[in-house]
Amino acid sequence: MELNDLKIFHMVATLGSVSKAASELSYVQSNVTARIKLLEKELGTPLFYRNKRGMTLNTEGRRLLEFSRDILTKFEDMHRFFHQTSLPSGVLAIGMVETINALPDLLSSYCGQYPQVDLSLKAGVTEHLLQEVLDVELDGAFVTGPIKHSLIEQVQVFHEELVFVTKSSSFTVDDISGKALLLYKKGCGYRERLESWMKLAGLIPRKVMEFGTFDTIIGGVIAGIGITILPRSSVIHLTESGRIHLHRVPEPYREVDTVFIRRKDTVLTSTMQSFLDTISQQRANV
Repeated sequence: MELNDLKIFHMVATLGSVSKAASELSYVQSNVTARIKLLEKELGTPLFYRNKRGMTLNTEGRRLLEFSRDILTKFEDMHRFFHQTSLPSGVLAIGMVETINALPDLLSSYCGQYPQVDLSLKAGVTEHLLQEVLDVELDGAFVTGPIKHSLIEQVQVFHEELVFVTKSSSFTVDDISGKALLLYKKGCGYRERLESWMKLAGLIPRKVMEFGTFDTIIGGVIAGIGITILPRSSVIHLTESGRIHLHRVPEPYREVDTVFIRRKDTVLTSTMQSFLDTISQQRANV
Protein backbone atom coordinates (compact mmCIF):
# COMPACT_ATOMS: atom_id res chain seq x y z
CA MET A 1 0.00 0.00 0.00
CA GLU A 2 1.35 3.42 -0.98
CA LEU A 3 0.60 6.81 0.51
CA ASN A 4 -0.77 7.89 -2.84
CA ASP A 5 -3.33 5.07 -2.70
CA LEU A 6 -4.71 6.58 0.52
CA LYS A 7 -4.84 10.02 -1.09
CA ILE A 8 -6.82 8.58 -4.01
CA PHE A 9 -9.12 6.66 -1.67
CA HIS A 10 -9.67 9.76 0.49
CA MET A 11 -10.59 11.86 -2.55
CA VAL A 12 -13.06 9.27 -3.89
CA ALA A 13 -14.60 8.92 -0.42
CA THR A 14 -14.92 12.70 -0.04
CA LEU A 15 -16.38 13.37 -3.49
CA GLY A 16 -18.36 10.12 -3.81
CA SER A 17 -17.27 9.72 -7.42
CA VAL A 18 -14.33 8.20 -9.28
CA SER A 19 -14.67 10.67 -12.15
CA LYS A 20 -14.74 13.70 -9.85
CA ALA A 21 -11.76 12.37 -7.89
CA ALA A 22 -9.83 11.76 -11.12
CA SER A 23 -10.56 15.31 -12.27
CA GLU A 24 -9.55 16.80 -8.93
CA LEU A 25 -6.29 14.81 -8.85
CA SER A 26 -5.59 15.27 -12.59
CA TYR A 27 -5.51 11.49 -13.07
CA VAL A 28 -6.98 9.25 -15.72
CA GLN A 29 -10.25 7.81 -14.45
CA SER A 30 -9.18 4.23 -15.20
CA ASN A 31 -6.10 4.74 -13.03
CA VAL A 32 -8.21 5.84 -10.07
CA THR A 33 -10.50 2.83 -10.51
CA ALA A 34 -7.52 0.48 -10.71
CA ARG A 35 -5.91 1.90 -7.56
CA ILE A 36 -9.15 1.55 -5.59
CA LYS A 37 -9.58 -2.07 -6.74
CA LEU A 38 -5.96 -2.82 -5.85
CA LEU A 39 -6.46 -1.29 -2.40
CA GLU A 40 -9.59 -3.39 -1.84
CA LYS A 41 -7.71 -6.51 -2.96
CA GLU A 42 -4.82 -5.77 -0.61
CA LEU A 43 -7.15 -5.21 2.34
CA GLY A 44 -9.32 -8.17 1.41
CA THR A 45 -12.62 -6.31 1.50
CA PRO A 46 -14.79 -3.97 -0.59
CA LEU A 47 -14.69 -0.38 0.63
CA PHE A 48 -17.61 1.13 -1.27
CA TYR A 49 -21.19 0.52 -2.27
CA ARG A 50 -21.26 1.16 -6.01
CA ASN A 51 -24.42 2.52 -7.61
CA LYS A 52 -25.55 4.76 -10.46
CA ARG A 53 -25.18 7.86 -8.31
CA GLY A 54 -21.57 7.16 -7.45
CA MET A 55 -19.55 5.59 -4.64
CA THR A 56 -20.69 5.39 -1.02
CA LEU A 57 -18.48 4.13 1.79
CA ASN A 58 -19.48 0.88 3.50
CA THR A 59 -18.58 0.03 7.11
CA GLU A 60 -15.01 -1.03 6.25
CA GLY A 61 -14.58 2.04 4.04
CA ARG A 62 -15.64 4.40 6.82
CA ARG A 63 -13.11 2.77 9.13
CA LEU A 64 -10.34 3.13 6.55
CA LEU A 65 -11.32 6.77 6.09
CA GLU A 66 -10.62 7.37 9.79
CA PHE A 67 -7.18 5.74 9.47
CA SER A 68 -6.39 7.57 6.24
CA ARG A 69 -7.29 10.95 7.74
CA ASP A 70 -4.89 10.35 10.62
CA ILE A 71 -2.10 9.13 8.34
CA LEU A 72 -2.47 11.94 5.80
CA THR A 73 -2.70 14.54 8.56
CA LYS A 74 0.51 13.27 10.15
CA PHE A 75 2.19 13.31 6.75
CA GLU A 76 1.11 16.90 6.11
CA ASP A 77 2.28 17.90 9.59
CA MET A 78 5.67 16.32 8.94
CA HIS A 79 5.96 18.07 5.59
CA ARG A 80 5.01 21.45 7.06
CA PHE A 81 7.39 21.01 10.00
CA PHE A 82 10.43 20.44 7.80
CA HIS A 83 9.52 23.00 5.14
CA GLN A 84 8.03 25.89 7.04
CA THR A 85 9.86 29.18 7.09
CA SER A 86 10.17 31.52 10.04
CA LEU A 87 7.91 34.02 8.25
CA PRO A 88 4.19 33.11 8.52
CA SER A 89 2.84 32.26 5.08
CA GLY A 90 0.52 29.90 3.21
CA VAL A 91 -3.19 29.26 3.72
CA LEU A 92 -4.77 29.47 7.17
CA ALA A 93 -8.33 28.06 7.16
CA ILE A 94 -10.37 29.47 10.04
CA GLY A 95 -14.00 28.86 10.97
CA MET A 96 -16.21 31.22 12.94
CA VAL A 97 -19.69 31.62 14.32
CA GLU A 98 -21.28 34.53 12.50
CA THR A 99 -22.17 36.82 15.41
CA ILE A 100 -18.74 37.64 16.88
CA ASN A 101 -18.85 41.42 16.62
CA ALA A 102 -15.21 42.03 17.60
CA LEU A 103 -13.72 39.46 15.23
CA PRO A 104 -13.19 41.78 12.20
CA ASP A 105 -10.74 43.89 14.23
CA LEU A 106 -8.74 40.81 15.19
CA LEU A 107 -8.62 39.48 11.63
CA SER A 108 -7.74 42.90 10.23
CA SER A 109 -4.86 43.17 12.68
CA TYR A 110 -3.54 39.75 11.71
CA CYS A 111 -3.78 40.34 7.96
CA GLY A 112 -2.02 43.68 8.38
CA GLN A 113 0.88 42.10 10.24
CA TYR A 114 1.20 39.01 8.03
CA PRO A 115 0.28 39.85 4.42
CA GLN A 116 1.91 36.62 3.15
CA VAL A 117 -0.79 34.53 4.85
CA ASP A 118 -3.87 33.70 2.80
CA LEU A 119 -6.61 33.77 5.45
CA SER A 120 -9.60 31.62 4.48
CA LEU A 121 -12.80 32.12 6.52
CA LYS A 122 -15.84 29.89 6.86
CA ALA A 123 -18.98 30.68 8.87
CA GLY A 124 -20.98 27.99 10.63
CA VAL A 125 -22.44 26.79 13.92
CA THR A 126 -20.29 25.53 16.78
CA GLU A 127 -21.01 21.81 16.40
CA HIS A 128 -20.19 21.73 12.69
CA LEU A 129 -17.06 23.87 13.05
CA LEU A 130 -15.79 21.63 15.85
CA GLN A 131 -16.17 18.58 13.62
CA GLU A 132 -14.32 20.28 10.78
CA VAL A 133 -11.44 21.11 13.11
CA LEU A 134 -11.37 17.49 14.29
CA ASP A 135 -11.38 16.32 10.65
CA VAL A 136 -8.54 18.81 9.93
CA GLU A 137 -10.67 20.53 7.30
CA LEU A 138 -10.10 23.75 9.29
CA ASP A 139 -6.90 24.81 11.05
CA GLY A 140 -8.94 26.33 13.84
CA ALA A 141 -12.27 28.00 14.64
CA PHE A 142 -13.92 30.61 16.83
CA VAL A 143 -16.84 28.85 18.53
CA THR A 144 -19.08 29.04 21.58
CA GLY A 145 -17.27 27.48 24.52
CA PRO A 146 -16.26 25.74 26.55
CA ILE A 147 -15.48 22.74 24.35
CA LYS A 148 -14.88 19.42 26.07
CA HIS A 149 -12.89 17.10 23.81
CA SER A 150 -9.61 15.28 24.43
CA LEU A 151 -8.15 16.32 21.05
CA ILE A 152 -9.06 20.01 21.33
CA GLU A 153 -6.95 22.85 22.66
CA GLN A 154 -8.86 26.07 23.34
CA VAL A 155 -8.14 29.69 24.18
CA GLN A 156 -10.77 32.06 25.53
CA VAL A 157 -11.16 35.08 23.24
CA PHE A 158 -14.33 37.04 24.04
CA HIS A 159 -16.92 37.12 26.82
CA GLU A 160 -20.48 37.87 25.67
CA GLU A 161 -23.92 38.52 27.15
CA LEU A 162 -26.82 36.79 25.43
CA VAL A 163 -30.10 38.70 25.05
CA PHE A 164 -33.56 38.04 23.73
CA VAL A 165 -34.22 40.16 20.63
CA THR A 166 -37.78 41.23 19.85
CA LYS A 167 -39.61 43.78 17.73
CA SER A 168 -41.80 44.85 20.63
CA SER A 169 -40.48 46.82 23.61
CA SER A 170 -42.46 44.57 25.94
CA PHE A 171 -41.44 41.00 26.67
CA THR A 172 -42.52 38.25 29.06
CA VAL A 173 -41.63 34.60 29.49
CA ASP A 174 -44.97 33.73 27.88
CA ASP A 175 -43.65 35.13 24.60
CA ILE A 176 -41.24 32.17 24.41
CA SER A 177 -44.22 29.83 24.10
CA GLY A 178 -46.51 32.17 22.21
CA LYS A 179 -44.25 33.41 19.44
CA ALA A 180 -42.05 31.72 16.83
CA LEU A 181 -38.38 31.30 17.70
CA LEU A 182 -36.00 32.34 14.93
CA LEU A 183 -32.79 30.38 15.49
CA TYR A 184 -29.65 29.12 13.86
CA LYS A 185 -29.61 25.44 12.95
CA LYS A 186 -28.93 22.70 15.50
CA GLY A 187 -25.37 22.87 16.76
CA CYS A 188 -25.48 26.59 17.58
CA GLY A 189 -24.19 27.32 21.10
CA TYR A 190 -26.69 30.15 21.67
CA ARG A 191 -29.56 27.89 20.70
CA GLU A 192 -28.34 25.18 23.06
CA ARG A 193 -28.38 27.60 25.98
CA LEU A 194 -31.89 28.76 25.13
CA GLU A 195 -33.17 25.20 24.82
CA SER A 196 -31.53 24.22 28.13
CA TRP A 197 -33.28 27.10 29.90
CA MET A 198 -36.61 26.33 28.24
CA LYS A 199 -36.39 22.68 29.28
CA LEU A 200 -35.68 23.67 32.88
CA ALA A 201 -38.52 26.21 32.86
CA GLY A 202 -40.94 23.75 31.24
CA LEU A 203 -41.48 25.97 28.20
CA ILE A 204 -42.47 24.59 24.80
CA PRO A 205 -42.09 26.91 21.78
CA ARG A 206 -45.07 27.42 19.49
CA LYS A 207 -42.82 27.15 16.46
CA VAL A 208 -39.10 27.04 15.68
CA MET A 209 -37.86 28.49 12.39
CA GLU A 210 -34.27 27.71 11.41
CA PHE A 211 -32.11 30.14 9.44
CA GLY A 212 -28.54 30.07 8.20
CA THR A 213 -27.49 33.71 8.48
CA PHE A 214 -27.58 36.56 10.96
CA ASP A 215 -29.25 38.92 8.47
CA THR A 216 -32.22 36.62 7.85
CA ILE A 217 -32.77 36.08 11.57
CA ILE A 218 -32.68 39.81 12.36
CA GLY A 219 -34.81 40.55 9.30
CA GLY A 220 -37.40 38.11 10.61
CA VAL A 221 -37.44 39.77 14.03
CA ILE A 222 -37.82 43.25 12.50
CA ALA A 223 -40.67 41.95 10.35
CA GLY A 224 -42.43 40.68 13.49
CA ILE A 225 -42.20 37.01 12.55
CA GLY A 226 -40.74 35.99 15.90
CA ILE A 227 -38.00 36.45 18.50
CA THR A 228 -34.43 35.23 18.81
CA ILE A 229 -31.42 34.99 21.14
CA LEU A 230 -28.08 36.59 20.19
CA PRO A 231 -25.02 38.24 21.77
CA ARG A 232 -25.75 41.81 22.87
CA SER A 233 -22.69 43.17 21.03
CA SER A 234 -23.97 41.89 17.67
CA VAL A 235 -27.31 43.73 17.84
CA ILE A 236 -26.87 46.70 20.20
CA HIS A 237 -26.32 49.09 17.26
CA LEU A 238 -29.77 48.21 15.87
CA THR A 239 -31.56 49.40 19.02
CA GLU A 240 -30.79 53.05 18.28
CA SER A 241 -33.39 53.13 15.51
CA GLY A 242 -35.98 51.42 17.70
CA ARG A 243 -36.41 48.60 15.17
CA ILE A 244 -35.59 45.96 17.77
CA HIS A 245 -35.51 45.72 21.57
CA LEU A 246 -33.26 43.68 23.85
CA HIS A 247 -34.25 41.77 26.99
CA ARG A 248 -32.10 39.97 29.53
CA VAL A 249 -31.72 36.18 29.51
CA PRO A 250 -32.02 34.47 32.93
CA GLU A 251 -28.90 33.40 34.78
CA PRO A 252 -26.86 31.22 34.40
CA TYR A 253 -27.66 31.02 30.67
CA ARG A 254 -26.92 34.69 30.04
CA GLU A 255 -23.12 34.53 29.89
CA VAL A 256 -21.29 32.92 26.98
CA ASP A 257 -17.62 32.64 26.00
CA THR A 258 -16.16 32.59 22.52
CA VAL A 259 -13.09 30.36 22.33
CA PHE A 260 -10.59 29.61 19.60
CA ILE A 261 -10.06 25.89 19.10
CA ARG A 262 -7.48 23.78 17.28
CA ARG A 263 -6.39 20.15 17.32
CA LYS A 264 -3.72 19.82 19.99
CA ASP A 265 -1.95 16.95 18.16
CA THR A 266 -1.21 18.97 15.00
CA VAL A 267 2.12 20.71 14.45
CA LEU A 268 2.12 24.29 15.73
CA THR A 269 3.41 26.09 12.63
CA SER A 270 4.78 29.63 12.68
CA THR A 271 1.61 30.71 10.88
CA MET A 272 -0.67 29.29 13.56
CA GLN A 273 1.58 30.55 16.36
CA SER A 274 1.41 34.07 14.95
CA PHE A 275 -2.39 33.80 14.83
CA LEU A 276 -2.51 32.69 18.48
CA ASP A 277 -0.20 35.58 19.37
CA THR A 278 -2.60 38.01 17.67
CA ILE A 279 -5.49 36.58 19.72
CA SER A 280 -3.46 37.11 22.90
CA GLN A 281 -2.73 40.71 21.90
CA GLN A 282 -6.43 41.30 21.20
CA ARG A 283 -7.39 39.97 24.64
CA ALA A 284 -4.78 42.16 26.32
CA ASN A 285 -6.21 45.26 24.62
CA VAL A 286 -9.82 44.60 25.64
